[in-house]
Amino acid sequence: MPRQLTSRSSRVARTAAILLVASAGTALLSGCSRAVSLEAADGAADVACADVVVRLPDAVAGLDQRETDAQGTGAWGDPAAVLLRCGVAAPGPTDLECVSFDGVDWIIDPADAPNYRFTTYGRTPGVEVIVDSEQVSGTTVIADLSTAVSAVPADGGCTSPDDVTDAVDG
Repeated sequence: MPRQLTSRSSRVARTAAILLVASAGTALLSGCSRAVSLEAADGAADVACADVVVRLPDAVAGLDQRETDAQGTGAWGDPAAVLLRCGVAAPGPTDLECVSFDGVDWIIDPADAPNYRFTTYGRTPGVEVIVDSEQVSGTTVIADLSTAVSAVPADGGCTSPDDVTDAVDG
């Protein structure tokens, strides 16, 4: 009889262990499915991108930060309304609107409105932020991200057509 008890105890213990492992696996899988899938930019391994990522805020425009599956990235909201990729190519001169906020210059590309693309200007590597303007204000987003993005040193900035004209005429 003690032998059956031991055998039964072993089966119960094994079953409990299997259930524990299975539930831990389910928790891990469901945790993975919550990650926002993004493609890393070509320059995501740049040390400046690591400096940006460690400074990313827990919330942007009132949206909680989400886990991402690519280096040099960030996401906020559920569903994600703000996506960030560090390591994009620094843009050259453009006729797109360029704004400055807290010492960080951003080019605003409305081509995919209501999703607006904000790309740092005058910083290498570049940082790109895509904002769903139907869910959140782009101005609030870049205000919340400017401190983290300023980890990438500026090597240029926005100019107005007047600045260019003055330089040529001067």
